Amino acid sequence: MTTKSWKFLVRLMRERRGTVAIMFALLSPVLIGALGLGFETSYWYMVKRNQQNAADAAAIAAATNGAANYATEAKAVTAQYGFVDGTGNVTVVASNTATCPSGGTTCYSVTITEAVPLFLSQVVGYSGTTTVSGSRAVNVGAVAVAKQQSQLRQYCLLALSTVGIDLTSNGGPQADFSGCSIMSNSSAVCHGSNLNADYGDAHLTSTNCGIVPESNLPTLADPYAYLASSIPANTCASYPQEPSHHGDPALPASNLWTGSKSLSGNVQVCGDLQLTGNVTINAPAGAVLVIQNGQLDTNGYTLTTASGSAVTVVFSGTTTGTYTHAPTGGGTLDIKAPTSGTWSGVALYQDPNLTSGVNVSAAGNSPAWDVTGLVYLPHSNVTFSGVVNKSSNGADCFVMVAANITINGTGKIVEHGGCGSAGLAMPSGSVPGRGQLVL
Repeated sequence: MTTKSWKFLVRLMRERRGTVAIMFALLSPVLIGALGLGFETSYWYMVKRNQQNAADAAAIAAATNGAANYATEAKAVTAQYGFVDGTGNVTVVASNTATCPSGGTTCYSVTITEAVPLFLSQVVGYSGTTTVSGSRAVNVGAVAVAKQQSQLRQYCLLALSTVGIDLTSNGGPQADFSGCSIMSNSSAVCHGSNLNADYGDAHLTSTNCGIVPESNLPTLADPYAYLASSIPANTCASYPQEPSHHGDPALPASNLWTGSKSLSGNVQVCGDLQLTGNVTINAPAGAVLVIQNGQLDTNGYTLTTASGSAVTVVFSGTTTGTYTHAPTGGGTLDIKAPTSGTWSGVALYQDPNLTSGVNVSAAGNSPAWDVTGLVYLPHSNVTFSGVVNKSSNGADCFVMVAANITINGTGKIVEHGGCGSAGLAMPSGSVPGRGQLVL
């Protein structure tokens, strides 16, 4: 019996059939656990990758938005990727006080977290990091941080007043500000045409101004007030005015211009300057014509700068009295600003110290304006009723800075981006741009 048992055991030890089945039975828990962990790890990675894409897009959207509803926009973007805050164990948190890698806490962050249920990984003893409905799960998350970038925007119209609506258009179908933008330091409202400006910006609210109206932007500081210090000193003893009543004295001959005028450097006129015929200014080196306590009355004639000539007309004087400090009369103001020097790019300039007698009620009409350069009227209420074109001998560049600007009816203003060649540094402001990922 012993011999037979021994021989059976020997044969059994030599028998190899069924070995694999036994080994598989012994190793199957390990294999199932390893495969399950690999499957789940891949799934977690896929979820995290999708979360990262959603967080990246949402952080950029929040930073680009930059307004009070940035978080709403961020969550709307994550929802498009399938991550809806508060649904399906998903949490989305947006912040506008995130720490920036370069320092400060002005960045925008979006954090997406999802509790993903465990499946086969529990076979190898992994119990996850949380519990969902009584079952074990693992938190998978992604974070993205973006910073709002700024961009420089140039303006052809700048309304400086910070009260009420300081930029208004009533019709204006012929205005063409393509290639540049307009800016209001309070609110802008355009009834009818959007003035064909690239952007219609406003510190408060922009309504239909510009192809892209943008509100809630920072105010823009007066960019040309500093030039007041370059106005030549007032040496006038008196300020003759045009007769307004029978028996009033006539203007002296020095205040009545006609024909060709050769100017250089600083030229000062005390009181009103009236044209009694067409006037051509010859100023190859450029000139500054300062009118102290007086108007420039074109009187139905044309004031023009000759080819190769340039002039800056400055209205200055005392802050008292009832003087008019502006261009008036019919005819045409056809002038080109200098392209270099202190007054480079400046065609008309009202001393910012003047606060009365500065309004222009029929710009482009009385007189017509053919102007290349800047028209600076910082305390003036300006109404456009006519046409503004470039000067006969200048580039396509017209920029206006005024307190309040109204464009009525068919008022036409054409500006096609020639201010660089006209020597004018245009008003520009830093405005919020697109967000950019920083983490």
